[in-house]
Amino acid sequence: MMRTLTRTATTDMEVTSIRLERELKEKLKELSGNQGYQALIRDVLWNYVQQKSGDYRPEFSLSDIRASIEAVAQQEERCVLTGKFIRPDERMLLGLTTSGDMVPLSLESLSHS
Repeated sequence: MMRTLTRTATTDMEVTSIRLERELKEKLKELSGNQGYQALIRDVLWNYVQQKSGDYRPEFSLSDIRASIEAVAQQEERCVLTGKFIRPDERMLLGLTTSGDMVPLSLESLSHS
């Protein structure tokens, strides 16, 4: 699950107009809950920028993982504890978090965190 990070007061942000399909906007509203869909969109965009720029900051710690199961990556993933890339067809773990989400983990992440 993405975590909201307070980066800038909304009064200091630039206003940007974006066109979204009505169905997408409604789904974002449903998913965002009391966070608000604009904050959710900012979180998604920041996560994308951090991933693509190599400026990755782990969102989870070892204490967030309740259990893990072995898996094989079907597409490129990134370990939520170490930031290590997991290539397609590479063995990995799926970690069950304290909030009930399943997250990608590299094989060595649970022993090195």
